[in-house]
Amino acid sequence: MTTHPSTTTSIDTDQSAPRRGGLPRGVWTLAFTELWERYSFYGLQGILSFYLLYALVDGGLEVAPAAAAGIVGAYGGSVYLAQILGAWLGDRLVTPKSMVLWGAVVITAGHIVLAFVPDFLGLAIGLILIVLGTGALKTNITSIVGFIVEGRSQQTRDVSFSYFYMSINIGAVVGPLSTGFAQNEWGFHFGFGLAAIGMIAALIQYLVSMKNLPERARIVNNPLPSRRLPMVIGIGIAAVAVIVIAALSGVLRAENLSTTTTILALVAAAAYFITMSTSKQVTADERRRVLAFLPLFLAAGIYFGLLFQKFTAISIMITERIDLSIGGWTFPVAWITTASPLAAVLITPLIARLWNLMGDRQPSPVTKFAIGLIQIGCAYFFLLLVSELAGDAFIPLALIILFMAMAGSSEVFVGPIGLSVATRIGPQAFKSQVVGLNFLTLALGSSLSGLLGQLFTLIDEPTYYIIVAVTGAVLGFALFLTRKPLSTALNSGL
Repeated sequence: MTTHPSTTTSIDTDQSAPRRGGLPRGVWTLAFTELWERYSFYGLQGILSFYLLYALVDGGLEVAPAAAAGIVGAYGGSVYLAQILGAWLGDRLVTPKSMVLWGAVVITAGHIVLAFVPDFLGLAIGLILIVLGTGALKTNITSIVGFIVEGRSQQTRDVSFSYFYMSINIGAVVGPLSTGFAQNEWGFHFGFGLAAIGMIAALIQYLVSMKNLPERARIVNNPLPSRRLPMVIGIGIAAVAVIVIAALSGVLRAENLSTTTTILALVAAAAYFITMSTSKQVTADERRRVLAFLPLFLAAGIYFGLLFQKFTAISIMITERIDLSIGGWTFPVAWITTASPLAAVLITPLIARLWNLMGDRQPSPVTKFAIGLIQIGCAYFFLLLVSELAGDAFIPLALIILFMAMAGSSEVFVGPIGLSVATRIGPQAFKSQVVGLNFLTLALGSSLSGLLGQLFTLIDEPTYYIIVAVTGAVLGFALFLTRKPLSTALNSGL
């Protein structure tokens, strides 16, 4: 491993130089790598719920809806919970460049297992590999983007991360479109195979671009003293042993996986916030920024819990209340969830251009979060209205797609802005790990969506939609009312 003192602040000037469209050089390269990685991830995610829910005769595993929601929520939560481990390794033991490379290799192996190994054995091995590999890749590739835009204006950072985030959503669109079609025509394992091909493309793209990464991607920012390495290895072995024993003894079950993952995400987040706010390496201004980030962290976690219901509660609703027959052809079920990231992709260039035009007059990050939460709350009010008007009849396919678009387009106000804020406000001693902390919002959101999916199976639809809609709207208005003091604290010392 390559090490470097933690006080290093230099950046690769070639990578930070402006390029076509005003974006720093290197952003597009990593964006395309991320596009293919997200193609594979969301290509799998788009059909995973239905693989669990569908009957054996239809190629599925015929899992009960509540258990399926728990598995999907826990899987998504674990993927993002693993970002904390990946961020720590990329900060203390292995260079970010190498973490991304080996993460891509492990993810590729996981998708190949899903494609070729049937039933629950292939599902378990494949998902575990994808969780571990994504943990290594995601935080570190985002940190590298942060290195590229370091020292640039908030406007340039927001625009850069908006386009980087757009690449994520392009992958999230194209992935389920292709895997959903393959699953619809030839079966689930063909869909898993396409996801594997997408991951191979991500690996090739990254290998080609590795030589052009900024210098900070090639160093360990805060190397772990060698005397502490045996202790770290021991803790890792003990953690794996606890998980294996819990699974074999029946303590961990499909029905409580989401609850367990949610608790772990909250505990990990609390540990990070406490560590950063009490560390002697953190200045007073840095501590003020970290504490101001806490409300945004919680808001983002709840937001993603509402958004990711497309993989849990909404997937269950689709299997029960949507007629997919169009003439003699069946509409691929995964295509419905694709409307969500597609809407985000289409609106991102417009919003990014608006932020550019507004310059310093654009809304603060807190206000952007508030807009996103209010919008997704309104989307669920729309779904409530549609459900009530339909009664016991099937809900028209076009209306559920419209709902997906309304909910999905709100992500541009939360996802990329959270990434931008995290890479900007983090204490110098915890730069990479703050990015991992930000990804915990996705862990919290994914596991929360599993819990919400289980709640969906227990109460009536109108009550459920009211709870979700009011949560989004009220939280959004609360952030809007507190935008000024939070914004002041987030900019402390900057």
